[in-house]
This record gives sequence, C-alpha cells and structure tokens, in this order.
Amino acid sequence: MCGRFALSAPVETIRQHFKLREDIVLQPRYNIAPSQQVAVVREAVPGVNKLVMMRWGLVPSWASDLKFSNMLINARAETLHQKPSFSVPFKKSRCLLPADGFYEWRAVPGLKTKQPYLVRMQNGGVFAFGGLWSSWKDKTSGEIVESCTIITTEPNILLAEIHNRMPVIIQPDHYATWLGQHSDPAALKELFSPVDPAGMICHPVSTLCNSTKIDSPDCIVEKHKGM
Repeated sequence: MCGRFALSAPVETIRQHFKLREDIVLQPRYNIAPSQQVAVVREAVPGVNKLVMMRWGLVPSWASDLKFSNMLINARAETLHQKPSFSVPFKKSRCLLPADGFYEWRAVPGLKTKQPYLVRMQNGGVFAFGGLWSSWKDKTSGEIVESCTIITTEPNILLAEIHNRMPVIIQPDHYATWLGQHSDPAALKELFSPVDPAGMICHPVSTLCNSTKIDSPDCIVEKHKGM
C-alpha cells in the first residue's frame, strides 16, 4: 500500500524532470494524504506532457458518488485487468504522480503504534509513481471531478522488511511508454516490477506523519535512537 507521500522539490526541477513545457505552480508538500489534491502528469497530446491537479482516490466514471474515492487510493498491479474500476483506465488513462519520498509503516514488537519510514532515492531526486486516472461527473451539480490512484506491486528487498507492498515506480526512460496512448499492454506490465533497491534509502521518522493535519518539513526528518 502507498498511503502517504511527499513532493517538496523546486518546481523548476519538477518541470524539467517531466519535460513540461508550461510553467507550473506547486507548494512544497511533506505529507500528502488520500482525498487531497495531488500533482499528476499525463499526456496532453502525443509526446507532450501536462501537469494537472487531481483528487487522490479514483472515482470511476460509473460511480454513484465520491465515496468510491476512499476505497481506491491504490490499485494492485497483479489484478488491474480484473477490476472494472481499473481495467478501462489502464487501457487509456495512465498517468504519473511526481514524488520525492513516500511513507510506509512497520509493526514493532512491544509498541502499539507502527513506526513510519520515509523512502527516498539516494540522490534525493524526483521520481514518479505509475498511476491511473478517471473523470467523474456529478449528476446533480454537473461538477467534473478528475481523480487518480497509485499502482502497487510486490516490495523489493529494501521495502520487504517494512511492508508487503510498494508503489510501482516508473523509470524516466519509460515515461513515454507509460503515458503513450498506443503502448503495448505487455510492455506496460513489464514496468510493474519492483524498482531496484540499490538506488533507494529509507529511514524512520516521527509519527507526525500519522496525522493528515500535519504537513511540515518535520515529517521527513530522520528519527534517531532515543528521540
């Protein structure tokens, strides 16, 4: 599962990483939670990416209300093709969710509260979760809500010690394949393999990130023994 993540990199770094042509405006985020608005990169026209804001938690086009969003923050890579909520978006509405860290929680013997860990790339750089998006229309108000979900897969060796799932991380060389409208489904599924742990690091952080009301740099600070 991926239930919280961070994106605090400078906007110009994000813009260049995803080869966005337009200027973007984003505030640093240290504890992004489900149902909140998140930055999403999708293909505007072939070969041109665009950053938009979406609700985190997929609302299928056929959903009766927004409650579906709370249940669909993640999509299991192994069963995408079996779930009506995900099979159609997988075919035509794939996206990337920029991040520079994500949280996972580990049960610790003797402690009632799980220990949160922040997972990042060793270079501290921006990366991208593989995601799906959908557009939903409120039949009463006519409001259009665009929403997204993060795909998860089996953990790599680093994450396996903390949790039994991890987000799918798409490598930059494969962004065009993932976003492309005519990409081979078999080639897409090959991107679901756990990312190489050699380029990743993780460290314990305080339980501040447990609260969706706290979104500060303190959330990502490494917790040392005795703290």
